[in-house]
Amino acid sequence: MDVRRADERYRGGDPAAGIESLHAFSFGPHYDPDNLRFGAVLACNEERLAPGAGFDEHPHSHTEIVTWVVEGELTHRDSTGHESLVRPGDVQRLSSAGGVRHVERNDGEVPLRFVQMWLAPLEPGGDPAYEVVHGIADSTPYALPEAAAMLHVRRLVPGERTAVPDARFLYVHVVRGEVLLDGEILRPGDAARVGDAKDLEAVARGEGAELLLWEMAAG
Repeated sequence: MDVRRADERYRGGDPAAGIESLHAFSFGPHYDPDNLRFGAVLACNEERLAPGAGFDEHPHSHTEIVTWVVEGELTHRDSTGHESLVRPGDVQRLSSAGGVRHVERNDGEVPLRFVQMWLAPLEPGGDPAYEVVHGIADSTPYALPEAAAMLHVRRLVPGERTAVPDARFLYVHVVRGEVLLDGEILRPGDAARVGDAKDLEAVARGEGAELLLWEMAAG
């Protein structure tokens, strides 16, 4: 298990424009040839947007983009005609496939924080696709067959234990709170990269925790 701490993330964004970004993997000007991906995960970015701030229209291709809002509301618009508000508890997926352009903004009156994860598809190309699952339940994994991956959301009360999926590649990101995983304490923004994960469990500490876990078969 390889633990990456929140303070090791690359800082990006444009603070003067109300955008603060923390990158877990090599990203943009923060090139790190030893940290390009884990399993299918290419990026795990924590984004903070001030009211009125956002990312103007920009392109993506050959990437599965999954977004988890922590607080606030995310406005999404894309070149295929989709427009939506994504709120805490919703899972948003944009399959950029052969190419798509989109806008991400905080059009609300309170700060917006979200975690965005990029995964590599098994096959490039195809047609873009978009969906939002509103209020996903802890017991309902979100399948991403295009990347041979499954997202599990865990919201744990203090002291609660949860089984961690067995997987060839397992990526665990702590959204909030603290957990004990295989002897390591993980706090907000920390992540664990586990190869050939088997028979692991996470235990919430303190006031509980919220976790995002990617179960992946390909890398």
